[in-house]
Amino acid sequence: MKVKNKVKSKLKHYLEILIITLIAGVPLRIIGSNLRNLVYRLIFSKIGQKVYIQDGVEFIGAQNIEIGSYAGIHRGAHIDASGHDNNRISLGAEVQVKQGVTFQALNNTEIFIDRGVLLGPYVSIAGPGNIRIGKSCMIAAKSGIYANNHIFSDLTTDIALQGVTRKGIVIEDDCWLGHAVTVLDGVTIGRGSVIGAGSVVTKDIPPYSVAVGVPAKVIKSRTANQKLTLSSTNGTTTL
Repeated sequence: MKVKNKVKSKLKHYLEILIITLIAGVPLRIIGSNLRNLVYRLIFSKIGQKVYIQDGVEFIGAQNIEIGSYAGIHRGAHIDASGHDNNRISLGAEVQVKQGVTFQALNNTEIFIDRGVLLGPYVSIAGPGNIRIGKSCMIAAKSGIYANNHIFSDLTTDIALQGVTRKGIVIEDDCWLGHAVTVLDGVTIGRGSVIGAGSVVTKDIPPYSVAVGVPAKVIKSRTANQKLTLSSTNGTTTL
């Protein structure tokens, strides 16, 4: 039985490579996308209605990938759910994945992108920790969401050989991450929060907060007009 399952798994893998190699490069805007949708149903875990997949999109481990209805995936996106049978990358309905976005599940990882999320150009999302992005979030270009940290406590062993920690990341509904924001492992960003461009989020952000900086600090709440006062080396600064 195990041998038979291995053979079936290899055949599915070769079928996936063949289909993606032949179909991914079809450039015709309407015919190409419709053809890809039709053929991809043979290898994807699930694919909804009227999904737009542009030419030049690379999928790996398609049997672990779900795409909701009316989603759009643009040229140069790389979506990799390979490496473990329990990996899962789920893109909800109306999710927009712009050019050059990369997903990497790595190892026993679930990446879930809820309905109506916009991922700007060259966003990077990587496990092996689980990642969940809530409804209607906007993630601006070149942002990075990384659900792992390398262990480096042992001075006698190369860092690359010490393994990683994987706490996971949650970005709740209706958040906006500005250009080139980095979110690190173990963080929850509360609903309705705004993270300023270039910020590095290392700790939880309460709901409806505005946070900026490296590391990111909350400067005000969207639920009140009162601004916070931050101390600086030159005195006190009101933001």
